[in-house]
Amino acid sequence: MTPSRYQRQIVLPGIGDQGQARLAAARVVIVGVGALGCASTEMLTRAGAGLAAAGGCLALLDRDVVELTNLQRQCLYTEADARAGLPKVEAAAARLAAINSEVAIRPLAADLTSANALRLLGCDQATGAKPSLIIDGTDNFATRFLLNDIAVKFQIPFCYAGVVAGAGTQATFIPGQTGCLRCLLPTPPDPSSLATCDTAGVLAPAVQIVAGAQVADAIKILTGNEARLSHSVLSFDLWTNRRTRIAIPRPDPACPCCGQRVFDFLNAPADDELARLCGQNSVQVAGHSALDLALLAQRLEPWGGVARSGVMLRFDPADLPTTRFTIFADGRAIVRGTTDPARARSLYARYIGA
Repeated sequence: MTPSRYQRQIVLPGIGDQGQARLAAARVVIVGVGALGCASTEMLTRAGAGLAAAGGCLALLDRDVVELTNLQRQCLYTEADARAGLPKVEAAAARLAAINSEVAIRPLAADLTSANALRLLGCDQATGAKPSLIIDGTDNFATRFLLNDIAVKFQIPFCYAGVVAGAGTQATFIPGQTGCLRCLLPTPPDPSSLATCDTAGVLAPAVQIVAGAQVADAIKILTGNEARLSHSVLSFDLWTNRRTRIAIPRPDPACPCCGQRVFDFLNAPADDELARLCGQNSVQVAGHSALDLALLAQRLEPWGGVARSGVMLRFDPADLPTTRFTIFADGRAIVRGTTDPARARSLYARYIGA
């Protein structure tokens, strides 16, 4: 480790050489390397988290490839990455290696499910293996609730964040000290009621603010400065000039996850979540909750052709002329135009949001 490289950080109160060494040895998993994941991972890389020489690592987990529309806010990617359609974790790893060659970057091009989550995150109850911290760079609540289950079960700090349009939300959950995500949201919100970045847009400065708050908490934890955490949920909207903080409650004994230790999302079967449709250029994606098709149709209309019957909604995205969604009220969707399950799930999350 080059001593002068991190000097401006080492001199901060509470960090010093010892805190920097702890940061170097950290093993952090960043789930989702989109807008938030790019910004958070770059800051951690520049801060010297996960150095190979110290046994640390930054694991990047994402199922998607780089597209031109990503470049407005996803700061690790270039036009060349988009032209090549590179997996995001591959493009991100190359850029991060150029920023700080001392950091051990572990790219994981995979679709996170309940079936593979423990393996991908490096959690093993028998050996006690687990990451130092989980960074949320995801775009849907089903995955966040899965990560929340893992964080509580294995006692891993969970740095949650989200950005849509100009609005951002950030919170850090410490198992045993604070409540968990399910204490605040007992069940995932109805996806048909939620905007996504592709349907509502996203303001890049909002991404950077949320990621900055997320990584500041991560550095506090990893350097042994947990006492400096605010234990609150930050919510703001740069476009409407709104900002609030609310306290994260103590663990709730009635919470199914951190109170009763029932891990519904981790224990959910994953085998039938995605299925290629035989003889068709299509993949069926199983949703995680019922949809209000009328509300969803209203949200999707500005982004392509929408036709609705009593039991299903057909959506043809204007920017993807070879893609068609057939969406059912139970949350299922047939994504036509691909045979790649990871791609189908990514498109489902983009437009439907679950």
